[in-house]
Amino acid sequence: MKAIVAERGQVTIPKPLRERLGITPRTAPDFFEEDGRLVAVKVVAEDSVAAVTGCIQLAKPVDGVIEEMRESIRESR
Repeated sequence: MKAIVAERGQVTIPKPLRERLGITPRTAPDFFEEDGRLVAVKVVAEDSVAAVTGCIQLAKPVDGVIEEMRESIRESR
């Protein structure tokens, strides 16, 4: 499959190749040169929510924290 480099250096990856490799909008490929060839590797982005899940330790359960926040809002009215 061939593609043309546009004036701004952009290249459209052919649709059959994007579909086969699971390349979707916002995919950030990693580019490097290997033996005179341009190689692009699909980088699997880490789920940002999963990366931080469980990193905050609370003194009480989340439900208790939320209830305290709601009580504070009610009292301030």
